Amino acid sequence: MFNFRKSNENTQSSGEGKVIAFMNQKGGVGKTTMAYNTARALSEKGHKVLCLDMDPQFNFSSLFGYDPKIHTHNIFNLMINSVRELKALHTGALLSEAIVKTDSGIDLIPSSQALSGFELTVAGINAPRQLVLNRFIEKNRLREYYDYIVIDGPPTLGLLVVNILCAVDGVLFPFIPDSFSEQGLKNIQEVLLDIEDMGIVKTPKNLGYIPNLFESRRKQANEDFKSIKEEFPQAHVYAPFSNKANFAKSMSSRKSVFDFQAKDYKELQGQFLKMATEIEAQL
Repeated sequence: MFNFRKSNENTQSSGEGKVIAFMNQKGGVGKTTMAYNTARALSEKGHKVLCLDMDPQFNFSSLFGYDPKIHTHNIFNLMINSVRELKALHTGALLSEAIVKTDSGIDLIPSSQALSGFELTVAGINAPRQLVLNRFIEKNRLREYYDYIVIDGPPTLGLLVVNILCAVDGVLFPFIPDSFSEQGLKNIQEVLLDIEDMGIVKTPKNLGYIPNLFESRRKQANEDFKSIKEEFPQAHVYAPFSNKANFAKSMSSRKSVFDFQAKDYKELQGQFLKMATEIEAQL
């Protein structure tokens, strides 16, 4: 049986766990990379962390070595199983069987391509479709077992994104300083306003914007960065992550920056640890 109680060993937080998501409608901004390394940073700080992959492309899962041929249960199965009206579609998947214990000490609930059919699958239910993920987390008492649940969301604006935003305490927005990312950030903000208007859940906190793949020597990049900061003047903006070869190397080898001992990675490790500290402070 899965033991839903936090261990007091090697943990720095107590009480109810926090759920955070990394979102941007624009793809290719390093959202998955940021989620992966931030989860590792939170784990390095002694927290019990669960990573939840809500992107049908399952790149987040792949970074942890997930193989869909080996691990047949995923978040789609679990969410559908949690909806009573969809009993005809229920599988025998148990949460304890779906959770993948990774080498990094972080737990993972993987995604699958089946998640792309989520919106169609729940289209006819009477229960609030936007709260399926939220109720899954509550029903399984995941906040009681984990200090942080880190969600990687899809680069879309559909029902999956609404489910994520209705389930989290805070959202981080990775972006590349350009006009396309700026528009993607604006679109996500509109969804957040829609959730606030619905009034059925507490609107998640904006935990800040994360400039990624920043090239400080490029004039246009600096101008775009300035423009985005002016567009969201009230939000916190983290120190930019530069477009460095060692960062790209870690991702191409499907490793975290914390898996490298070389001095070249100390700065990146420090950035992610600082970001984790700021997340702790805000939540």
